[in-house]
Amino acid sequence: MGATAAHIAALKELGDIVLIDVVEGLPQGIALDISSAAPLEGFDCSITGTNRYEDTRNSDIVIITAGLARKPGMTRNDLLEKNAEIVKSIAAQTAKYSPDACLIVVTNPLDAMAYVAKKAAGFPKNRVMGMAGVLDSARLRAFIAAELKAPPCNVSAMVLGGHGDAMVPIMSRCMIAGVPITELLPKEKIDEIIERTRNAGAEVLSLLKTSSAYYSPAASVMEMAEAVLKDRKKILPCSAYLEGEYGVNDCFAGVPVKLGAGGIEEIIEIELTEEEKRLFLKSAGEVKKLIAKLRF
Repeated sequence: MGATAAHIAALKELGDIVLIDVVEGLPQGIALDISSAAPLEGFDCSITGTNRYEDTRNSDIVIITAGLARKPGMTRNDLLEKNAEIVKSIAAQTAKYSPDACLIVVTNPLDAMAYVAKKAAGFPKNRVMGMAGVLDSARLRAFIAAELKAPPCNVSAMVLGGHGDAMVPIMSRCMIAGVPITELLPKEKIDEIIERTRNAGAEVLSLLKTSSAYYSPAASVMEMAEAVLKDRKKILPCSAYLEGEYGVNDCFAGVPVKLGAGGIEEIIEIELTEEEKRLFLKSAGEVKKLIAKLRF
């Protein structure tokens, strides 16, 4: 996923790119491979592979994708303890070499790992975020578009809460070209699409066998990175540290935020239905259970 994200970043010419991995030769080989495509794809940026954190010095954005990947039958939560150690180490090195960076966490279980990264880096909450809502919302939009044979770009949808089985598709805000989804599909079909969205990662994993999804997560995290690097002030659903917003404290969960040069420049509180509020609080509660298992 990190390699795919780097390729997208190069195509968008978002800046110079440094790939880092503990395996010697792996980031160097990927960097060389992407760089060799530059004459064909027309991008002009430096791409470096390294095994040393000092080579990432003064990065504007650090994207954490490292960690154990899920295997068929595993949930995101099964990865908790081992990935917490990996994320903690990376976040600490980021704080050492790039103290002004924005951190975007992709490692699962996403919301708990964002919490670990914030604690380890000691960064303010606006500069640590998790990539989940953009991906989950894209999957929801894609499934709705496929069902209605409509252009995906015409579908507006948002998934909030934790990145897991308790994620909360906000169907009260789901529309196609301004038309509510409830006027276009029966409740039974909407419920099927919601369930498929919640299990989309596992569905991909069951088909690939040896790998989790990487194209759509990479595109999602680069949507966030571009909003920060280009100061887009773009409103996207991201995992953010909450201090009372939506009735949740000391926890990361997916909410709409405004992303710009300052990272998360605003957490936007939208009106939810009573059922959506209940599900959101339940989802955040699941994240809190994971955080409670971590040792700091």
